[in-house]
Amino acid sequence: MDTEQVDFSDKTVGVIGAGVMGTALLKGMLAAELLPTKNLRAAVATNGSRDRIAEDLEIPVACGYPPEWIADTDVFLLCVKPHRVVEILDRLKSSGTLRPHALIISIAAGTKIAEIESSLPGFAVIRAMPNTPCLIGAGVTVISPGNHVKPEHMAIAEQVFASVGKVWTLGEHHLDAVTAVSGSGPAYIYLMMESLADGAVKVGLPRDIAFQLVSQTMLGAAMMLQGTGKHPATLKDEVTTPAGCTISALLTMEDGRIRSTLARAVEEATRTAAGLGRKGTH
Repeated sequence: MDTEQVDFSDKTVGVIGAGVMGTALLKGMLAAELLPTKNLRAAVATNGSRDRIAEDLEIPVACGYPPEWIADTDVFLLCVKPHRVVEILDRLKSSGTLRPHALIISIAAGTKIAEIESSLPGFAVIRAMPNTPCLIGAGVTVISPGNHVKPEHMAIAEQVFASVGKVWTLGEHHLDAVTAVSGSGPAYIYLMMESLADGAVKVGLPRDIAFQLVSQTMLGAAMMLQGTGKHPATLKDEVTTPAGCTISALLTMEDGRIRSTLARAVEEATRTAAGLGRKGTH
């Protein structure tokens, strides 16, 4: 995404729901020096989380989002579970102090932009889908703009998520599929890594070595795909020699219908993601 950068260091950013992803975004923004510590604040559900995050990041943290913070916040990052979004939006709206220019960025899976805009008419809303590798700065995030979003809003969102990885912009109708591919994707990869390591142990490798070999191989393969621009099938063929061990392994995988199983997994995850934002869904 080639959005012009904007300086929003004078704005106040509030993260509502500073769990795994919310904390990753806070750390990313601080590491990238997008804005000073005094312009960040976070809201959590428990006193334990409040104390831990406040000590770790040295920013103001509260249980719930105090009304005075709402009046002083320019950008809200909603990092809560889908079933809590309505509650948070009601709290922002009922405060009566929400700034007219406030930007709402939601990472809640399945919660449509139209639902947020209906609760907060006229406000700029951006929907985003990041993934857990954001924790180590290697994340993938796709962002989608709402009806009242301006270029500067998109620039802010891009810079926030670029602080923890790579960012793409797509229409919202793609986001359920994005959730299924990159949002849930790390879990699929971990399962494959675990299975390969189990196979390595079965044929005699120590488990710690097996995990190191598998993880480095996964990393190298991903870098090859990104670095060469070649189709995965081409890269696969470059490893597969006639009458070799690789083709034997690949045929065994095909016997297990690995292609259709993975493709159907993405299809099913997409269907599930579409329903996550419905009222009462946890």
